[in-house]
Amino acid sequence: MSRSRDLPPTGTAVVLGAGGLLGQAFHLGVLTALAEVAGVDARRADILVGTSAGSLVASGLAAGLSAAELRADVLGGRSTTRGRSPRPSSSPRLRMPDRAPVPQARGPLAPEVLLAAARWPFGVRAGAVASGLLPAGRLGTSGIRRAVHALHADQWPDRDLRLCAVRARDGRRVVFGTPGAPRVDVGTAVSASCAIPGFFTPVQIDGDAYVDGGAHSPTNADVVLRERPALVLISSPMTGVLRPRADVGLRLAVRRYLAHEVRRLRRAGSDVVVFQPGEQDLEAMGLNPMAGGRAADVVATAAASTRARLEARSDLHERLRTSLWGG
Repeated sequence: MSRSRDLPPTGTAVVLGAGGLLGQAFHLGVLTALAEVAGVDARRADILVGTSAGSLVASGLAAGLSAAELRADVLGGRSTTRGRSPRPSSSPRLRMPDRAPVPQARGPLAPEVLLAAARWPFGVRAGAVASGLLPAGRLGTSGIRRAVHALHADQWPDRDLRLCAVRARDGRRVVFGTPGAPRVDVGTAVSASCAIPGFFTPVQIDGDAYVDGGAHSPTNADVVLRERPALVLISSPMTGVLRPRADVGLRLAVRRYLAHEVRRLRRAGSDVVVFQPGEQDLEAMGLNPMAGGRAADVVATAAASTRARLEARSDLHERLRTSLWGG
C-alpha cells in the first residue's frame, strides 16, 4: 500500500542487487557484519527486494534463515531448511551455479523486443532490449528453483517479498510478489530473476520467457518508492569504487541507475544507506562474477569492509542500531 505524502515515512526495506555468485557472497558478508556489529537482522525488514543473486538471499531471509545460516549454505557448510533441521548433503545449495554453460543456441531470444522499444522508447531500458536480442542461454536454473522450493514449497511467504525479473518479449520489468504480476511460487520467481541473459535458460511463465531482473536495473530500489520506507538499506555488488579495470564501464552505468533510484527515494523522505564494494572487495571479486572459488574470500572481505565502515562511522552505526531492526 502506498503512503500519503502528508504522512511521515515509516517502515524499513532491504534491497539486494544483482551480481552473480560473487554478488551473493558480497550480500552475505555485508549482512553478517551488520548483524554482528549493529544488531541489524535483515529478516525483520518490512520489505525485502531481490534481483538476481539478491533474490536468492532475499528468499532465504523471507524463509527465516539468518545471514550466518545463508553464508554457511553458500560456502558449503552445515545448512538448514525452514524447519531448522539439517539439510541433506544431496540437496542443492541456495546459490547460483558456477559451472560453464554449454554453447548457446543461435538467434535472438525475443527479437520482438525491438518493436516494444519503438512503441515505448522511455519505458524499455537498453539492457532489457539487449537481453531480448541475445541468444537464449543453455545453463538451466532448475537447481536454483529446487533449492528455493525446499524452503517455501508452493506458498508465497506471508510477508512483503518482491523479486524482480524482465519479460523478454517487451523488456518490461515484472516484480513478482506485487499486484499485477503473475502468481508463481518463490522458486520459480527466483529462477526467473536469476536467469542471466545468454548464460541461463529463460524461465517460462504463462507462455512468456523471463530473464534476469538486472537487465532493467541491477538494484531496482525504486520498487519501494510508493511505500516511502523510513530507512532503505541497499547492498549493491555491481557498483563500488571506480578505478581502471575491465568492468569499470559496466560499474559506472550501474552506478548511474543506482544514483537515480537513491535520489528519488531521498526526495520521498527515505533515509537511504548503500553498501557497495571498496578497493579490497573488488580485488577479491576479480572480473568473473560467477567464479565460485572466490566466494569465501568475497564474504570475508565484504564483512571486514562493512565492519570497518560501521566502526568508523558512529552516526551510521547509530542510525542502523536504532532502526526497527536494531536491538
